[in-house]
Amino acid sequence: MKEALFCIPGRLNAAKEGSPLIEVKNLSKRYGNVEAVRDVSFSVGADQVLGFLGPNGAGKTTIMKILTGYHFPSEGSVLVDGISVEDDPVEVKKRIGYLPENVPLYGDFTVDEYLAFAADARLIPRGERKKRIEASLEACALGDRRSRKIETLSKGYRQRAGLSQAILHDPPILILDEPTGGLDPNQIIEIRSLIKELGKRKTVILSTHILPEVEAVCGRVLILNEGRIAAQGTAEEIAGTMKGGDTWELILKGAGAETIKARLPLLGGGPGIGTVENAEDRTVRLSFFVPAGSRKDLVSGERIFDWAVACGFKILGMNRKKLSLEDIFVKLTA
Repeated sequence: MKEALFCIPGRLNAAKEGSPLIEVKNLSKRYGNVEAVRDVSFSVGADQVLGFLGPNGAGKTTIMKILTGYHFPSEGSVLVDGISVEDDPVEVKKRIGYLPENVPLYGDFTVDEYLAFAADARLIPRGERKKRIEASLEACALGDRRSRKIETLSKGYRQRAGLSQAILHDPPILILDEPTGGLDPNQIIEIRSLIKELGKRKTVILSTHILPEVEAVCGRVLILNEGRIAAQGTAEEIAGTMKGGDTWELILKGAGAETIKARLPLLGGGPGIGTVENAEDRTVRLSFFVPAGSRKDLVSGERIFDWAVACGFKILGMNRKKLSLEDIFVKLTA
């Protein structure tokens, strides 16, 4: 990607003053008797990638449609670069590139024709259109498909065509709803790489059901459940508020289960015994949990090794498991 073509000086009004680029306060949205979003508040700064997580019906797509000015709030306020989506939705749309879950494409257009149409709709000056189209084609690796009709493209290339129109006008904000849905593993890796690159210069909000995708791309996470925010922050911050910690799993040789139980307190750090059991291969399998907090630092791989040597045990295997994003998601949404 050519960085110079995807950077507009002075494009962020609110961010220049240190304010959030997107600010959502007490947002609620009702469709008849159904309350899809309930009292949601969050903010996103410039050049951040925020991941929306949540089960189906959690309110992710509804919030995205409100952020892009396609729906209006029932209650609360949404500011994009300091502009209210209710007061001036057209101006908000100028600052956003939107890739909905079902990409709006015209199958009888070639990719070039589709991007030319999008450039016209975006009111991109004629003198800049060719440069913008070339840049978006290059960014999405569509150059060798530019003359093909969209209806003949694979799912992956159609998704790229949708993303290319979203970045065509070089918006400071990208809102992507399930951008890798239906793609094969190689295509997913390519789209993730592109999103990470764009996130260095743009604010990106990404909705997905794929937890590794959030861990690979997003700096912050917002977990929604039944229209409300269940948690937000980095995965580590959320794990800390959930009283997370580390689970250690060891395979030891040289003593029975009862001997290990008696000597485990010598390890220190306040570990709680999970299981100690004799295995068929004359080893002992030990697992224990160390809760997050100041005492957690007292237990480390080096300390466990020293403890085992002092007790006359041989360590055949040692594994440390942190509270994963998947664990957090299940705990908050089950």
